[in-house]
Amino acid sequence: MLRILMLCLLASPAWLSAAEAPSHVNGAMTVNVYQARQLHALGAVFIDVRPRREWLWGHVEGAVHMSLAHEFFGLSRTEWPRSVPLVIYCNSDVCPASAEAVRLAVAWGYQQVFYFREGYFAWMLADLPQEKGHIDDVTTLNAQAH
Repeated sequence: MLRILMLCLLASPAWLSAAEAPSHVNGAMTVNVYQARQLHALGAVFIDVRPRREWLWGHVEGAVHMSLAHEFFGLSRTEWPRSVPLVIYCNSDVCPASAEAVRLAVAWGYQQVFYFREGYFAWMLADLPQEKGHIDDVTTLNAQAH
């Protein structure tokens, strides 16, 4: 019985996805919730790389949804402006998806990439502007539109 329980724990997706995200990503600036709030006020584009269902539950006000598994790779296209400030986030510091997305954005030549490692949970705890839904909105990388 104990062996079966151990096997279940080791095979659990939650166990595998609980790895802590790195504290920094080369080529990007790691920002805390207060710095992220300032970037939000200045009109930076916030990109949420969480799965769709989590996005629908709530996200940073004005953020663009680009799940790492699907839409995010559209940023590699050369027609997107590389000078737009991007703030990329996931749930928290135990979500490595945002670090991988930041690494990709830097590799694709984006010049102002901010790694919001603390993520959406920290944003919520600080009681900063949030919204729900809006998955079908048009995605733009115009910092003035956000």
